[in-house]
Order: sequence, then C-alpha cells, then structure tokens
Amino acid sequence: MGKLWIPVCAALQIILAVSGSNICTSRGVGTCKECLSINPTCAWCSQKDIGQGGSSISRCNLKQILLQSGCQAEFIESPFSSMTVEEERPLSNKAGGSTSDITQIHPQKIHLTLRPDDSKRFTVTIRQVADYPVDLYYLMDLSYSMKDDLLKLHSLGKDLAEAMGLTTSNLKMGFGAFVDKTISPYMYMYPPEAVKNPCYGINKVCQAQFGYKNVLSLTDQVDRFTEEVKKQEVSRNKDSPEGGLDAVLQAAVCHDKIGWRRDASHLLVFTTDATTHTALDGRIAGIVQPNDGQCHVDEDNTYDKTTVLDYPSIAMLTDKLSENNINLIFAVTNDVMPLYLNYSKLIPGTTVGKLSSDSSNVIQLILEAYANIRSKAELDVLGLPEELSLSFNATCLNGELIPGVRSCSGLKIGDTVSFSVEVKLRTCPKDKTRTFVIKPLGFKDTLQVTVDFACDCACQGSAQPASPTCQGNGTLDCGMCLCEAGRVGPHCECTEGEYKPTEANHCSPVPQAPVCSGRGDCVCGQCSCHASDFGKVWGKYCECDDFNCIRSRGLLCSSHGECVCSFCQCSPEWSGESCNCSTRTDTCMASMGLLCSGRGQCVCGVCQCTQPGAYGATCEKCPTCPDSCTIKKDCVECKHYKRGPLFEKKSCSTICRDEIQLVDELVFHEKSAVNCTYKDEDDCVHHFQYYEDISGKSILYYVKEPECPKGPDILVVMAYVTGSILLLGLAALLIWKLLITIHDRREFAKFEEERAKAKWEAANNPLYRGATTTFTNVTYSGNS
Repeated sequence: MGKLWIPVCAALQIILAVSGSNICTSRGVGTCKECLSINPTCAWCSQKDIGQGGSSISRCNLKQILLQSGCQAEFIESPFSSMTVEEERPLSNKAGGSTSDITQIHPQKIHLTLRPDDSKRFTVTIRQVADYPVDLYYLMDLSYSMKDDLLKLHSLGKDLAEAMGLTTSNLKMGFGAFVDKTISPYMYMYPPEAVKNPCYGINKVCQAQFGYKNVLSLTDQVDRFTEEVKKQEVSRNKDSPEGGLDAVLQAAVCHDKIGWRRDASHLLVFTTDATTHTALDGRIAGIVQPNDGQCHVDEDNTYDKTTVLDYPSIAMLTDKLSENNINLIFAVTNDVMPLYLNYSKLIPGTTVGKLSSDSSNVIQLILEAYANIRSKAELDVLGLPEELSLSFNATCLNGELIPGVRSCSGLKIGDTVSFSVEVKLRTCPKDKTRTFVIKPLGFKDTLQVTVDFACDCACQGSAQPASPTCQGNGTLDCGMCLCEAGRVGPHCECTEGEYKPTEANHCSPVPQAPVCSGRGDCVCGQCSCHASDFGKVWGKYCECDDFNCIRSRGLLCSSHGECVCSFCQCSPEWSGESCNCSTRTDTCMASMGLLCSGRGQCVCGVCQCTQPGAYGATCEKCPTCPDSCTIKKDCVECKHYKRGPLFEKKSCSTICRDEIQLVDELVFHEKSAVNCTYKDEDDCVHHFQYYEDISGKSILYYVKEPECPKGPDILVVMAYVTGSILLLGLAALLIWKLLITIHDRREFAKFEEERAKAKWEAANNPLYRGATTTFTNVTYSGNS
C-alpha cells in the first residue's frame, strides 16, 4: 500500500506545484497538526533550519518540495492512510447446522487509519442464505373496531404457520396486544363501571383497557398460538389514535420476554385500523417524562410504565428496531395507509400492506411483505462518528454499478450483491480511535470498522522548552519555535517593543504598499497580524483572511467550504464561487438508473427537466412523453417474458425498478396513470398501465392475456379442404362432360352433313335376305 501511495502522492505534489495552487502554503498554519489537517498531500518538516527564515509557511508544504528544499526525509511528518482486513469468514449458502456458523456479510472486521480529509474505500458483500430461521411476532390492536379482525384471526393461526413453513423450516410465532394508555383522556373514566368495562356505554361487555401486554412469547407450538388468540377479547378506548408505538418499542427491546432469537429473521407484524400517538402526545395526559427506550414489561407480561413514560418518537423507534434487527410490517386498513406509508419512509426496513376490513388477507400480506424483505438488501450504519462521512455505490444483479445507492432489490435467495463503501475523515476528533458498525437491515451479521485517526505528528512528543534554538525564550516543537509571551521572531530573538524602520521594507510586497496590508504591525522584519472579530488574519503580509469570501443565503461559502485568502475552497461534492452548487449526481438519479430519467440535466444536484411535459424530482413523471410507454414496454418484456433488448443487455434490474402486477383488465387509478399498448413480434397486442402510488412506488398493471390473432380452426380447414377437393373434382367432371358433349355434337353434325351430301341409286342389297324362307320336302307324299 505504501509503495502505491508514494508515486500517487508525488504526482499530485508535482501537479500542484507546477500549477501554483499549493494549498499547503495558503493557510499560514503554525503547527504540524494544523498542517496535516489541510490536505492529505501536505507534509511538515521538523528539521531545525529549513527554508527562508525557518518560517512556519515554509515548513508546511508538499513533500516533494520539502525534499527539494533540503529537508531530510527522517524529519518529514507525512502519515498516510491504510486499511487492514482483520476478519473475513466466507459467506454461507444455506442455514444448515448451527445458526451461529451462518455468515451473510463479508468481511466482518476492518481496521482503517485515516489522516484528515483523506478516505479509504472497501467492498462489503452480502448473501442471504436459504431456509433461515424466522421469528414472527403478531402485534394486534384490540380496540373495539378490530372485533371482526380478532374473530378472523382465530382460524388463521394454523394457516399462517403452514404458509410461512414454505419459506422456512424453523418458525416461531408469538402474539401481543395493545390498546392505549390507561389514563384520561385516553380511557373512559365515567361512569365508574366503564373503567372495568369500557363498553358499558354501548351496552356491551369487553375487557378493561390496557397499554400493552405480551400474550404469548415466541414458540414453535402453533396450537398454543391459536389457543391464546381465541382467549382474547377486544377492549375500547376513548380517543381515536391508539398507543401502538408503545407496544412496538416494548416488543422490540424486551428480548427475553418476547423470546427473540439472535440467529433468526425478526418479523414484527403490526395490525391496526387507526392512527397512533407519537412523542409529546402524552403531555395531554400530564405525562412529561420522555420514553427511555428500555424494557418495562413486568412479571404479568404487561407494560407497567404506560402512565409514566411518554410515547416514543419515530427516531427512537428507528434506532431500537435497527439495533435489534427487527423488520416492522405495518398491516393497516386503507383509511390510515397514507400515515403509515409516511412512517415507513422514516423507518428503514419497514413495509406497509393494505389490510382488509376483517383481516382475511393478512396471511397473503405477511407473505408478500416477507418476500419483499428477503428480496432486498439495504445497509444501515450504527454509531458513525460525526467526524466521518460515508458514501456508497451498489453493485446489484448482473454486476451493474449504481452510484450513491446503499440498497439492492429484486433479489432471490442465494443472490450475492456488493457495496463499495468510502470512509472519509472530515475533522479530527478528540479520541484517537473510534468504531462504528455497518449491517444489512434485519440481519444479525455486522461489519465492524475501527478507525485510527492520524491527526498528530510524531515530533509533538519531543518538544524542548527553553530551547537554545529559540534563544531560551520559547519551546522548540516540531522544528519551530513557540515563543513565550512578549517575544517574537523566527527564533524568538526580538521583543514586541523593538522596532527598526528599515525592517518595514520586509513587511510590504512592493514599495509604498501598506505595511502588512494595513492589517498588522512590522515587528523584527515580520508582520504581526492584528486580531479580528470576524476571523483569522494571516500571511507574510497579512494579506489572507478567512472571512472575506462570497456568501450565499448569509452563509460564508454556503457553509460548504472554507474561506482561504478571500476565495472559497469548497468541500468535496460542492463547487462554485460560493460553494453553493452540489456536484453530486446521485440525487438526480432516477429509479430506472438514468440521470434525470433521460429527460433533463443535473444542475447543482437538482434535475432541470428539458423534455416538455416532464416533471418530478428526477423528471420521472411524463405522461405525454413518447418514450414513457416505450421504456415500460421493454421492462414488461424483460421482467415478465425474459426477453427483449434489456434482457439481452442484462440491464433489467437497473433500469426497471417497477413492480409488475397481473390483472384481468385495466381499471382507473388516477389521472397520472398512463395506459400503454404495444404489439410484439407475434402480432399479439399487449395492454398495461403505468402508475405511481402515493408512496412513489412505480407499478405496472399488466393484463394477463394479450390479444393475439386467433389460429385457424382445424375442422373448418378440413371442411374447406374437403369441399375444395370435391368442388374441384365436380368442376373437372363438368368440364370433361362439357368437352365430350361438344365433341359428340360436332361429330353428329358432321355425320348429318355427310349423309345429306351422299346420292345413292335404288338397288337391293345383295347381302340382304328376307325374313321368310320356304323349303320343299321332296319326300312328303301327302295325306295318303
């Protein structure tokens, strides 16, 4: 690694030196630590005598220039960043044997050394194994409006277990219930009978209101699940929102009570038909103590702090769900679905499904949600120090690189995907070492990243107080004199009161120019810059400051860079005179993998749509665009029929992020829905509808049966062929008969003509004999 860094660093140094934009000398730093924090290419020379006058500016420079200036290599402080992989077990293929041996992420431990403003990149590989254990905890709203749903669930326990059994052979199921906090104004307090029977006011009987209770811990005995569910009764609360978030938090953090297994997928199914209370709502009831995020389920499996702690916030819920590897499934009715869709955007790894009025479709909903969870791999980061920044690139199916993305979808069990992660040190923290974790959402597997911060110089530990080099008036630290109060000069050789007029010539860039740019005093031939309320002033002639730069929206360099010598030096991913223009393009990347959907330009991180009729954050919406149906048609061919140009190019997963739903016929959704029709190579006409729901999810409703030309009817064809043969035969006979008749008539006419022309004499035919012949019997003698 070190051999690779040296030529790269040298090349950068030469380029910077030639161009004249030497960032190392532009800051006027006074210590080695400050020098290292400027740029990864900067180095510090701790040699006693180096450069003109031994000034601090000459000590902080590019390494190549320091060497050329006579600084010995052993006195140069220039640490470099490095990376070491400490643990890398191979990925598993199937969850066989002990689940503790299953590995779904690679590598498992990485050690980084970073210097300020430098970064290192590594690759994280993920593979979901087959037949992974599943823990499914069913958390149900038992308010009175869920009565029909509870009755339906009585008969669904066994069916749910059988359906989940198709995805895993190691399933455990549990059941929990919630209503709301047992305090006014959330519960009925009057008449007194309503406390024990909240349904008293409607002449019904139901169980007393409760916050949350763990009815059945996770078990592999399906019959127990069904049995416990049948024992449950609905309750009733006073206001419409429920206390569901209290229940979700307790179910997430109470590992022992619920029975979550470490080596299993954790599914928390949350069913309700109402909205839910969130943080600060408890103040209505006088509850001011914030939720502490801890487990408070007592020996009776009931939440015992329901009237003491406020509802949890969405942020706390997000942390606890991620911390405990829990995938939350919101199974909610259509009326409240928009609210929970918004929650799902704030809580990573959460899915939302529309629950029917009686929960009859809950099994299908859970199966679809679990399939969706298993088809997606998304990275989460825990404990990231604020001094570090991360950037991600995803390599999903078919090896296609998607910049700025930390998730892959459309996966199958056994598929392997990878993510390129870049870790950058922005500023130096107080600690020398910090650790954070990268993990796939819903996985127990983690990648532990330990970072050592190379912010200090080795020479700082050998400082010499009252050094002779500093005339005994200062401390020699990393080759530079840090003078005592009242002493100035490169070697602390002057007092602040000493002044020689001729030395003022050394404090101006040109004759008759203001001494020290009018912002300092010339002391011992050097400028001593005045302090400023606005910021720092420095430079050989006090010509530089960090506050006279262009502002945007009242912020210096838009707070996206540093002001150096009246010019903004922008942070990475920002540009412009005031650093107000983002250079990132991932914010313009559409779900189909095209920049601004191919209908615009990415300007300062924002899409400017150039295609008439296009709109949306990434110009993704354009019902009138001619390419709208064309692109989606290729996606239908690729994802549904496994053919077409996208399938051949293996770019289906990148361009086509739509969900295809098969329907019998197209129905009206919204005005934004686009109906499309195309004809394939077999002359079949296909119909589909392109639609984006309220969550921004793209859906293609495709009619199952295309309209294809009907093939020939065999019986009809045979009848036609037979009829044609008979007809041809009959026609041939008729023609033959006609020809024979014509021929006979011609012959007969010829005969008649010849007979008429013939003239014969009257004569007997010598051959003719009469019909009567007489014979005489000579022996006849008569009657005698």
